[in-house]
Amino acid sequence: MECRKIIHVDMDAFFASVEQRDNPKLRGRAVIVGGDPARRGVVSACSYEARRFGVHSAMPSKTAVKLCPHAVFLRPRFEAYQEASKQVAEIFRQYTDLVEPMSLDEAYLDVTENLSGIATATATAREIKAKILADTGLTASAGVSYNMFIAKVASDYRKPDGLTVVTPEHAQEFIDRLPIGKFYGIGKVTGRRLLEMGVRTGHDLRMMERSVLLLAFGKMGIFYHQIARGIDERFVNPTWIRKSVSCEETLDHDTDDMSEILALLDRLSLRLESDMLSLGKKGRTVTLKVKYADFQGITRSITLERPTDERLIVLMHVKRLLEKTEVPARKVRLLGVGISNLDLEEAGEGFDGQLLLPFM
Repeated sequence: MECRKIIHVDMDAFFASVEQRDNPKLRGRAVIVGGDPARRGVVSACSYEARRFGVHSAMPSKTAVKLCPHAVFLRPRFEAYQEASKQVAEIFRQYTDLVEPMSLDEAYLDVTENLSGIATATATAREIKAKILADTGLTASAGVSYNMFIAKVASDYRKPDGLTVVTPEHAQEFIDRLPIGKFYGIGKVTGRRLLEMGVRTGHDLRMMERSVLLLAFGKMGIFYHQIARGIDERFVNPTWIRKSVSCEETLDHDTDDMSEILALLDRLSLRLESDMLSLGKKGRTVTLKVKYADFQGITRSITLERPTDERLIVLMHVKRLLEKTEVPARKVRLLGVGISNLDLEEAGEGFDGQLLLPFM
């Protein structure tokens, strides 16, 4: 079987970079794109100059201002980002029909059969990066490998303007030395649990028995067992459009403490708003996911009259949905917040309206 050639392209600090491109006075300065700090807004994106001060996406805007008070704070200009995204998408399709967009600023490409006739995926990625810079004035980082997981991790390895190639011969070595926090698909809570289990690197994860991971993390344990060995059998799918955005978190311990539960829902709503802003989308159906201490899971949803992407609106409805559960009479081990029924009337723009991970 022919080894697949997968490229993951991730635009560098996309929203902030578009702002710096369009306004030369902002170049070299700390730029934060997001909601109003005075109205409990959230950071959608920030330049690398701002990241040096600890600013990152999904952070409350008021926190970002405290960390980097000299930053230039801008409201998002989604039309400009969508136009740049569309230009990048057109470049991708000069090289392959197999493009799976993940958001406005990242996509997977399968260049096993290269439309341009370039011999290697590495040369293809290098040319794509150069063409993006020439056509849009923006830089991108790329990861090249034989599957989607490794290509994704590789694209983040040497940001900004990086190109990292991981061949099948060197994949296990690359994964083994990777810090567990750099594994795509392993969040902060899972990362902390793995650290508590003595798992600090990909090598440590590979040494874990499959049964132990399955017991600790359920079906995700199987996924962790596979990626630690460089196994990812997913195919780049250009036709798949996800129709929901969500985030969830497993608590360090089962709880019925309402202050702790509400604080977590607030954090999840903040992350959700950040993801929605990054996509330039709004949704009408808000969903709350609860998994009780005995692993029984339920969802509660409400459909709004008007689509939203605002954290406070989402949080308000999630709190009401929480009243329709057995919390706090039953302890909780996991909470999730999602938005679906998205405004997809512009699905043909940019990276085809492709959305983030489905609410599972």
